[in-house]
Amino acid sequence: MEENIVWLDFDLVRNFMRDVFIKIGVPADDAEISADVLIESDKRGIDSHGLNRMKPIYYDRIKEGIQLPVTNFEVVKEGPATAVVDGHNGMGHVIAKKSMQMAIDKAAKFGLGMVAVRNSTHYGIAGYYGLMAAAKGMIGITGTNARPSIAPTFGIENMLGTNPLVFGIPTDEEFPFVLDCATSVSQRGKIEVYARTGKPMPQGWVIDRQGQSTTDPIEALKDLIAGTAALTPLGGIGEDGAGYKGYGYATVVEILSAALQGGSYLKMLSGFQDGKKVPYSLGHFFMAIDISHFIEVDEFKKITGDILRQLRNSKKMPGAERIYTAGEKEYLVWLERKNKGVPAGEELQAEMITMRNETGLTQYRFPFEK
Repeated sequence: MEENIVWLDFDLVRNFMRDVFIKIGVPADDAEISADVLIESDKRGIDSHGLNRMKPIYYDRIKEGIQLPVTNFEVVKEGPATAVVDGHNGMGHVIAKKSMQMAIDKAAKFGLGMVAVRNSTHYGIAGYYGLMAAAKGMIGITGTNARPSIAPTFGIENMLGTNPLVFGIPTDEEFPFVLDCATSVSQRGKIEVYARTGKPMPQGWVIDRQGQSTTDPIEALKDLIAGTAALTPLGGIGEDGAGYKGYGYATVVEILSAALQGGSYLKMLSGFQDGKKVPYSLGHFFMAIDISHFIEVDEFKKITGDILRQLRNSKKMPGAERIYTAGEKEYLVWLERKNKGVPAGEELQAEMITMRNETGLTQYRFPFEK
């Protein structure tokens, strides 16, 4: 069981991640973007995609040469409301933010904007880009494919990525509606959190080669990498829980993240070629819908807010304290964490010390150090 959780100031963590990125070759402006995406995840309580991901997903991959610290953002095809971008395996956060901004700018002129991306890398929480659109009075939609993890319904081989399908929608409340979830029952980041804390996973998240559920997170992570285990799609194993729906949505995201821009897909995203590590070359898509081209933004926000409030105020099942709408829990976590910061357990503390020492950022001394 992981112990000794220490809460770290948001500015400290954000500045540290930014400086680490700079030290490993990321340009200063791009390092700011990448650190901003990561800290937003921690602020919203999505611990699997913030500081926890800094070393294994970005720092290590850049040092291994399978992700480039300097981003070549190339627009290879463009129309009035559309564009295709090649990210050349640079910083996914940078590629994604610039692409969503392109979609937003196009939507402001034409009502709709869409940008498809190939040859990118892990872009952090997808909700960040939906929030960008919502902040501009627009609806934001994004998705990304990922390394093979999900088995198709009635299958046992990991073929599809966790492939989130995300919506950000402005409301008249203090927080927007943000639906940010993978098309699998769970995803690697959450399994990594269970592995760190030494807790067993819930049943039905991961299946082995016999189609049986496994609950050991450490073994599950090893088997997922080896290809001898797979995540289950939303709905779970088989069709009884409607697992075919999650499988179908994951496939939609795969198509929009690959076929629309001539990118890589399925097993091509394994990160290995001839037994050697290679870039993942992920694909993303970003859509922005300018609400003002349809209806007054304030009227849209009021109707949306009314829908959400009526849902939350509907009759609750016995024993339930409240009903939530998407984005509400993350907002409540922010209210709780804004004066506390980022939780860091012992393993994460050790990773921070390693990155600091290897990059020579001696100006940083952390609260958990004696």
